[in-house]
Amino acid sequence: MPATETDSDALPPPPDPVALRAESVLSAAHRPLTFGIVSVVLLIAFEATAVGTAMPLAADELNGISLYAYAFSAFFTTSVVGMVASGQWCDRGGPLPPLATGIALFAGGLVLSGTAVAMWVFVLGRAVQGVGGGLVIVALYVTVSRAYPERLRPTVMAAFAASWVVPSVVGPLIAGTVAEQLGWRWVFLGIPVLVVLPLLVMLPPLRRRASGPPEDASRETEDEAAPGGSAESATGGRRIRLAVVVALGAGLLQYAGQDLRPLALLPAAAGVALLVFALRVLLPRGTARAARGLPAVVLLRGIAAGSYVVAESFVPLMLVTQRGLSVTLAGLTLAAGGALWALGSFTQSRPRLEPHRQRLVQTGMTLVTLAIGYTPLVLVESVPVWTLALAMGIGCFGMGLTISSLSVLLLGLSAPREAGRNSAALQLSDGLSNVLLLALTGALFAALGGGAVTVTEAAPDAGAGGAEGARPAAFTAVYAVSAVVALIGVWVAGRLRPEADDARPRTATAVVAGTAEVTGAAGATGATGAARATGAEETAGTQRKLSDSAE
Repeated sequence: MPATETDSDALPPPPDPVALRAESVLSAAHRPLTFGIVSVVLLIAFEATAVGTAMPLAADELNGISLYAYAFSAFFTTSVVGMVASGQWCDRGGPLPPLATGIALFAGGLVLSGTAVAMWVFVLGRAVQGVGGGLVIVALYVTVSRAYPERLRPTVMAAFAASWVVPSVVGPLIAGTVAEQLGWRWVFLGIPVLVVLPLLVMLPPLRRRASGPPEDASRETEDEAAPGGSAESATGGRRIRLAVVVALGAGLLQYAGQDLRPLALLPAAAGVALLVFALRVLLPRGTARAARGLPAVVLLRGIAAGSYVVAESFVPLMLVTQRGLSVTLAGLTLAAGGALWALGSFTQSRPRLEPHRQRLVQTGMTLVTLAIGYTPLVLVESVPVWTLALAMGIGCFGMGLTISSLSVLLLGLSAPREAGRNSAALQLSDGLSNVLLLALTGALFAALGGGAVTVTEAAPDAGAGGAEGARPAAFTAVYAVSAVVALIGVWVAGRLRPEADDARPRTATAVVAGTAEVTGAAGATGATGAARATGAEETAGTQRKLSDSAE
């Protein structure tokens, strides 16, 4: 029939399946953008590991030891605002503006801290840096979603994880050498210069492939403007104000966690009230009760990140004060973590494992729980310290499986116009859980006498740090809390699929010009805490709206 022939002629030719299989993140079409975004993650990772090394020297020179903790907390509290603002910005105008702005603010904060002549200026620089970091991390999520085919996203996320390997191993050594030879300021001032090259490389392809709002952004605007529109859709300005409320609530809890007097209950209660009020809007509905689908994904990200960060934070202090190791040897017990984390992320990116993604997450959380539960056994003198290094490495492998898989699931459950908002919620859950669990375990640690633990210089023939005021019960309590939280995460990992998916096998399919190809990446996009989102041109069937399916 002529009509049929006309319609057939109008269809574009189907793509070559061989060419599709040969496509990779390093193909000519993707190479510049891959280089640019991975380089940005690499520099952010190096900064994160280097700042902790230089911070004591900076605080000492600026006579700001009393404000030492705020140099860290300022970054987190302002990053919350940056994350939410970036989610709104990406959903309205694409990831390019918040990414460029975030990199500029991140670099500007580093310069401000590196040139500070007073501690309060240094802390202000860290706050500016936090806003930039929050903008960048969410924009990177959305960039991956918009610029890469669904089947390539897990590989990009694995590359993000790999970007943390070298900084985690050599970052402290390089930062320490620079701080001792050139001064601590150059640890901050050197990184902004290095950001320029990857930014210039990635901007042209980013403009072509990921600029502008998603295709259905106009529909969201109409829904919000229409009478009786969704009450769950808050305006950008309101969400940013709520992010400020979250930052204030988290700050109050941090303050209360450092003050064990009864009066500290007042700021703690105020902080909790502010968080509950704001998070009801900023997180997907049902997150607190682990509703199936997106809410469970967002909640588990916080559970996994918070439980592991708490455990890892206390390892060096425990080994130095309880087992008499030097600071260097204590740090080396965590050196293999970056490589094994990247290995876990690489493992989850294998196409043949895609149908088992929920099981991957459950396995990862089980490994994390076992690693955390084993850690306090090293307090027993007869347990070799090297076994802790092995246990923490296994935990890092589990985190690689879990964190990257959660990012993949998030993007598969997010419609294009919700990618920024949901990515911001994921990062908010991650960062907020860190500060809440650290505040809780820190208060518990101090209450059990952990605050009396001191590190002394080793005797000349000891070769290791000595310890005074050993408090094994304080460390045991910290790891008990962390292990219980991780164990809850194993249960939450069983609720990642929406109810509709539990009733039938889930297969991720990319439809290209009428030709279906099983890609092995259901809603694919893995991550280590860096960036992801969904492409508007990819299968609508694999992009589910989490809150709707969960409820």
